[in-house]
Amino acid sequence: MTSFIVPAHNEERLLPAMLRAIDAAAGACGEPHEVIVVDDASTDGTSDVARKCGAKVVRVERRQIAAARNAGARDSSGERLFFVDADTLVTPDVLRAALRAMDSGAVGGGATVGMDGRLPLYARAMLAASMPLFRLFRLAPGCFVFCTRKAFEAAGGFDERYYAAEDIVISRALGRRGTFVILREHVVTSGRKARANNLFDLSRLLIRLLRYGLRSRKALGFWYEKMTDDTKSRR
Repeated sequence: MTSFIVPAHNEERLLPAMLRAIDAAAGACGEPHEVIVVDDASTDGTSDVARKCGAKVVRVERRQIAAARNAGARDSSGERLFFVDADTLVTPDVLRAALRAMDSGAVGGGATVGMDGRLPLYARAMLAASMPLFRLFRLAPGCFVFCTRKAFEAAGGFDERYYAAEDIVISRALGRRGTFVILREHVVTSGRKARANNLFDLSRLLIRLLRYGLRSRKALGFWYEKMTDDTKSRR
């Protein structure tokens, strides 16, 4: 059994396509699976949409991505865990590669990432520059992280002291327990945050990060507060 864990806050618009993509990818790989949507304090129809699509729903009231992922993991039964954001599409190729990596002994990993839609120039530049660095340092972009349950539990799950960069923290924790891979295959995630923010917004984010750090939601409006242009949704 493979468990797909999907943290979601007000994601009723994007969930159907994302969940269909998981089912299609797992079906193409012949992989028995379950999907757990962790509805973190949504005020829209996220839970109803998830259930209609056949997913199990776990409700939490944390507004913290690390806590939501951990809640889903606790309620899952698979020996292989995939943490996939609600705005990210998984393909058969990337799922097949991830399963093959774990079958070959990897404790976990991530994938390269592409963004949908038209992107601002700064976002295209940042994406092009960051992906080689993620591969070089074996860090998984947070929209798609996979691992064995044994390694996840040994690492202590996602560190709930952090409101962002929890993907980097768990990448390093898993890497200390075995081979952690970044696949050449890629997933496609939404470019809505890039379209909803400009360079001024990013500069303000960096200033607030210096003041508050990653352990306070006050500095992280980019993920937790900023409305997006094309879905009116939040992370």
